[in-house]
Amino acid sequence: MSDQQRPLNGPADFEKGLSGASTDVASFEDNTKSPLERIQHFLHSYPTSIPFIVLLIGFIGFSLYVGPRFYSLFNLGLVIQQVTVIAILGVAQTLVVLTAGIDLSVGAIMILAHVVMGKLAIDAGLPVSVAFTLGLLTGLVCGAINGALITFLELPPFIATLGTWNVFAALNLWYSQSQTIRPDDLESQAPFLRMMGWPISFGGRDLLTLGAFLMLIVAVVIWYVLNRTAFGRHILATGDDAESARLAGIRTKAALFAVYTICGLICGIAGWALIGRVGAVSPNSSQTANLDSITAVVIGGTSLFGGRGSIVGTLVGAVIVGLFSSGIKLAGLDVLWQVFAVGCLIIIAVAIDQWIRKVSA
Repeated sequence: MSDQQRPLNGPADFEKGLSGASTDVASFEDNTKSPLERIQHFLHSYPTSIPFIVLLIGFIGFSLYVGPRFYSLFNLGLVIQQVTVIAILGVAQTLVVLTAGIDLSVGAIMILAHVVMGKLAIDAGLPVSVAFTLGLLTGLVCGAINGALITFLELPPFIATLGTWNVFAALNLWYSQSQTIRPDDLESQAPFLRMMGWPISFGGRDLLTLGAFLMLIVAVVIWYVLNRTAFGRHILATGDDAESARLAGIRTKAALFAVYTICGLICGIAGWALIGRVGAVSPNSSQTANLDSITAVVIGGTSLFGGRGSIVGTLVGAVIVGLFSSGIKLAGLDVLWQVFAVGCLIIIAVAIDQWIRKVSA
């Protein structure tokens, strides 16, 4: 007697029948999906693949159009150096966006922290280790202020950080008196603060700086926190559905406060990298850092609705912006097309995110 004709004898046969039926249904559903729907499901399951695809298309396109100047090791190393600071800020911004929030003050915190480091070391004459620590502490305190406004006063993240952006920017101008600390003064009195700008040679050529390795260290640490710790899972759960996370026993307010505080600390680290990149301490540097960090996060595939994204995607997003800017410059096009290209990438990234979110709707 065949299996189809034999009567069911007990729970084992019943479970086998259910298993076979579910397999048949899954197979039927998979066969009825159109190629576009399969792409949609793939991108929903692997959102980090999107920035990698964009990066590959951009690299191939500019390599064919511009030629060897674009894909030379010197130019690629220069791109990495240019995006180092924004990538570190992007890592901080990713933590916030994963909670369905946003921090418009990251650039202002970074600039204030690096001004504190420079002023205390050069003008106040404090030991460099103390000035450096107080600079990082400045970033941490600024982040904690953002966290307190959002969690305890329950202000919307956009409004709260828009306000602190202006507050921190004003404090920066007041404390610095709009004066720049020159490279010579830093080199003679506080070379440690410029350390992230020291070149690393490969094959006798200076291709990268220590700042690029700092960027990787920060990214790896935060990646580990998000993917290998309970705190990281709490962050993702809070961003995905804060009310459900609270009902599940997660202290969502504590998680949010910690996220914004850590974000501020990473901004302080970015301030150290900024000194190395610029070679000086300038209160007017990186004025577009706030929006640049959000750009890297969005292009990197992190959802603005929270709960989905990756640190790797943010790093790739920052590299994409640098790669497109470099390619357009080498192609001899006007600088306005750099802004145009980045704007198009942002719109496309958000549109794709909205599209792939419909899979779970």
